[in-house]
Amino acid sequence: MNHTNQSANVNSPATVQPDQPVSPNGAVKLAAQITDLTKHYVLKSETVKALRGISFEVPEGDYVAIMGPSGSGKSTLLNLLGCLDRPTSGNYVLGSSDVAHMSDDELSEVRASRIGFVFQSYNLIAQLSVVENIEVPLYYMGQLNAQSRKRSVQLATMVGLGERLGHRPPQLSGGQQQRVAIARSLVNDPYFILADEATGNLDSVTTEEILALFQRLNDEGRTIIMVTHEDDVSQHAKRVIWLKDGQVQSDESVTDRRVFSAEQVRKISQNAEVRT
Repeated sequence: MNHTNQSANVNSPATVQPDQPVSPNGAVKLAAQITDLTKHYVLKSETVKALRGISFEVPEGDYVAIMGPSGSGKSTLLNLLGCLDRPTSGNYVLGSSDVAHMSDDELSEVRASRIGFVFQSYNLIAQLSVVENIEVPLYYMGQLNAQSRKRSVQLATMVGLGERLGHRPPQLSGGQQQRVAIARSLVNDPYFILADEATGNLDSVTTEEILALFQRLNDEGRTIIMVTHEDDVSQHAKRVIWLKDGQVQSDESVTDRRVFSAEQVRKISQNAEVRT
């Protein structure tokens, strides 16, 4: 991946890909649109400009990796994309709603209903079972019922944990816990999955299992935004946005993308279930 500035590619309009949904007027449907986003912090009377006017679009069905060195603004952008913080200025349209300047309560509702989170540390609740952890976003939305329980069981089965429904996180391996987190990220049918160093705590075999699962979800139409510092991981995305000094330095398609074949995905999933 060449991280030199490619001004022709930065902030360019979304282009139609064969697997991207298109609205009746022919425009690409966007899961997220960031326009001139800035974030400033005041530390000891000094203003730190963490983000300096970032703009990009994420079409539905895209698979984006966000990268950059320490201090580039990755974590700040992650917090804004996840509605964990508000920008100093600019717009962030999630689906059809500008969430950039919503109240705390409104942002909380957006986090629970529109975004699927997958964290490096899994962020599961130790006292809850696999199914109960998957249901957590529905609990905050007040949507726990027999139908949602059935969906949570189906998602657990989909990620290869159908035989572990009653297990709690301490009884699961790191890879199994991350699969619970991925199932949880899907339960609210989000605009996109936001993955923060999702393979950072995993060995190479388990990393492959998680990346194969992400590819499977993306092939099925799920939008994925992944923050990572690992080149090997980013090469599984369709596109890499490289940040430097709070700005988009490059935004390029991954020309040498690493793609699992359907047979490889099947075998990796089978092996993961056997290891479970």
